[in-house]
Amino acid sequence: MAIVETTLTAPDISCEHCVKTINGALGAAPGVEQVSTDIPTKTVHLTYDPARISMQQIEEILDDAGYTIAK
Repeated sequence: MAIVETTLTAPDISCEHCVKTINGALGAAPGVEQVSTDIPTKTVHLTYDPARISMQQIEEILDDAGYTIAK
């Protein structure tokens, strides 16, 4: 299965601490290849393997870290 790239919007991103928290939480998840969090646009750009991790799991990891994804 192909690697998927997606960009999620998390309105609560406001500082470098948010970036470290999100990148750390998602970066440690199996199946997540790459994570970059952007403060000005409040987005999380990630590359992941859907055979190893689902979008629901990604959202749960972010939720556990304190960040809700805007639908």
